[in-house]
Formats: sequence, C-alpha cells, structure tokens
Amino acid sequence: MRSLKNFNVFNKKVLVRCDFDVPIDEKGNILDDFKIRQSLPTIQYLIARKAIVTLIGHLGNPEGKIESKLKLDKIAKKLREYLEFPIAKADDCIGEEVEKYINTMDENSIFLLENTKFHSEEIDGDVSFAEKFSFLFEVFINNDFADCHKFYATIAGIPQYLTSVSGILLQDEVDNLNKILKNLEKPLVVIIGGHASDLKLKFIDEMCKIADWVMVNGLLKQELARKEMLFKNQDKIIYPVGLDDSFDIDDRGLEILKEKISTAKTILWHGSLGKIEDKNYSKGTLAVAKAISEKGVFSVVGGQQLIKFLSHHGLILNFSFTSSGGEATLLYLCNEKLPGLVALE
Repeated sequence: MRSLKNFNVFNKKVLVRCDFDVPIDEKGNILDDFKIRQSLPTIQYLIARKAIVTLIGHLGNPEGKIESKLKLDKIAKKLREYLEFPIAKADDCIGEEVEKYINTMDENSIFLLENTKFHSEEIDGDVSFAEKFSFLFEVFINNDFADCHKFYATIAGIPQYLTSVSGILLQDEVDNLNKILKNLEKPLVVIIGGHASDLKLKFIDEMCKIADWVMVNGLLKQELARKEMLFKNQDKIIYPVGLDDSFDIDDRGLEILKEKISTAKTILWHGSLGKIEDKNYSKGTLAVAKAISEKGVFSVVGGQQLIKFLSHHGLILNFSFTSSGGEATLLYLCNEKLPGLVALE
C-alpha cells in the first residue's frame, strides 16, 4: 500500500476521501468534531506542498436522498476554523458546476464536495459513479479507514481509475493495528465493551487467540450466556462479577482488571464498560482509563462513545493511538480483508 508521505503531490490535483461522519443532533449540529480533527494532518500536509485539494465524504445515512441536516455545510465551517484556509463548498459531489470549479482551481483554496450518500450509486458501489471523478484528478488519497470495510464507490471504486495512496490517518490506523497483529509485545490485555453484536462476539473469539487476558462488559457477558457461547481459549476471558444490570463495572471486577493491566505491555480497549452517559455509572470506565494512563505502555483505544468520554475527561492523549475505525477496526483485527484497503493495493 503506497503512503502519501512517499508520494509527490506537488501542484497535483488530488481528491481526498475523509471521514466526516460525525455525531450530530436533530438539527444537524455537530456534537463531537474528533473525526474532523483527525483529518487535518493530511490536509495540512497537502496544503504545505501546494497540492490542489478537493475533499469528499459522507454524513449519516440518507440512503440516496437529500436531507438538509446531513449537508456538509457545518463540516466546511469547522474546517475553516481549524485550517484558517479558504474552503469552498459544493452543492453536489458530481455535475457540471462541480467539474467547472475543479477545472479552474489552484492551490489557494480547498473544495469540499457535498455528501456522497445523497446518491444511491455511492452506497451500491457503482463503479460508473466512481468513474465520474477519474478525469478530474491526478491522485486519489483515501484517509477514511472507518469506511474501508464498505464497498462504497468513492472508497473501493475510484482506485480502479486513479493512482491511489493512503492518507496519513489511514496509514497510522494500519500501522498501529499491525503492532497488535504482527509486532505484538506481550502480555496483551484486551478490553471489549459497548453494545453486544455478532461482530463483537467474533472479535472476542479472535482476541482470545492472541491475548493473555480478554475482559468483557456486562452486556457482552449476558449475550454470551444467552447464546451459550464458548471459545477455544475460554479461560482467558474475564467476566464482570457482582453486576445485576450491566450499568457499570463493580469494585471487585475493577480490581481484577487493574491487576491484569499492571502486567500488560500492550493494551487494546474498544467500547465502554458501562452506561457512561450517566455519570453515576461512569466510575468504572474512568478508573480503567486512569489505570491504563498510569501504566504507560503501548495502548490503542476505540469506540465512538468511549473516545468522546475520554476526550471530555482529558484522558484521550494518554493513549498511544486512538482508532476511529469502529467496525473497520474490529474487522481488521479479525484478519478480514477490507475492500478499501484491498483497492489501495
């Protein structure tokens, strides 16, 4: 996979796929701009090298229909604030007006295209939709690891037509996750929280193969019991004790987990351990975060709600790497082939 930092983009017309799928309220106001901030290093790198930059991405799931609250106007506003650089915003991501603007651009401004999911062809992975971008640019940069598990047209389709490289964020995601898959320093402690899903159960099974200890939260414990699931390395799993409602990890479970953390040289944490939106049930997650911070070993944290919580408490920078991948992160760590990454190969 070719990396942006090993590729000459000076004065080239580049299309950058970014992860702008931020959480919003019912009026479309941005609740957390973490993903926007993660996109900045790649954009700043391109600005410094006088590349002619167009950005593309999606917000929400409009299913091929235009929804006013899912337009990227507020994304553009945030980008202007952080970059202090002219950002023009299109009313669509394809069409004559878009093409005309791109053909007259120079390095003194950035062009943000409208939500790609306003077109059903994007969601369907229609390569003819991807082809519409091919003659407008010289290079495609995928910086959206979080959507690499989807065969979206602008993720897996565009690389069929354009020279394509990984953005700084996407490359960082792969490099840091590979430290767990390929360059693991043990003991490894894995903490798996959040809501139960079939993917989470698969992830538990995979992590039991490489981890020394795997801690699951109350919701996952209940799901495993409901499905009567057992794993080959079942003895590695640490279950919560003394929990009736799965709202938080209790003192006894916390002490067990902290003891395992104290022995770790690598820690992977995905998803909260309790109902952290309620401060009465956030003490366990907060205590675990502080224990990992004090340990000071290589640590990767993920899960949108958990990232927001750790950022709010000023703890996110204490982790070695913050993964914004969500399902893509779990699938990658399960050794699944992600269409977006395969396309870059």
